[in-house]
Amino acid sequence: MGILSRFKTIMSSHISDVLNKSDNPEKTIQDTLRTLNLDLGKVKSETAALMEEEKRIKRGLNECQRNIEKMERYAMKAIEAGDENDARTYLEKKAAFASEQSELETSYQRVASETTQMKQLLEKLTADLRELEARSQVLKTKMIASETQKKIADSSTSLGQMEDKVDQTLFEAEALAELRSTPLDELEEFAEPADPHIKTDVAADLQVLKAKIKKD
Repeated sequence: MGILSRFKTIMSSHISDVLNKSDNPEKTIQDTLRTLNLDLGKVKSETAALMEEEKRIKRGLNECQRNIEKMERYAMKAIEAGDENDARTYLEKKAAFASEQSELETSYQRVASETTQMKQLLEKLTADLRELEARSQVLKTKMIASETQKKIADSSTSLGQMEDKVDQTLFEAEALAELRSTPLDELEEFAEPADPHIKTDVAADLQVLKAKIKKD
């Protein structure tokens, strides 16, 4: 059977439903695009064949109609000539052509109906294909934007780390420069041992704090 066996399924399908049910929209879009293109190719091929068959049947119908009219004219002339046997023969042929015409009419109606359905499928598949291609482009654009944003974020992080390193290096350089610019006598002053009395005071303060903590 041809693609018309799937007429109802195709006509009732919706691209949005297919994508909404998908866990992997990108793969679903690509798979569906392939299917749509294959179906579209079949529809075009079968539509062309049906249209050719429709033309052939139409020619047969026209030929039958001409023969029916011809046999009727011959029968009338035979009757006018008084030859009923010939008239009867012509009328029998007319009946045969009429029977053939009836069969061709049935075939023509079937083919015409199938051709109409094929045209509907063609319109539906073409519309679905355009919609899916548009969805695919939107998805690609979003993916590119997402990747670009990620690169920018990664770049910002790297830049921040570089800035921290530069700041640290600058801080160390400034500290070293300040140290080198400090007079030697000042450095020696800070390097001298602390006053023994200060150490005693600190030890006393330490004992006071310990006692306070124990009370609390």
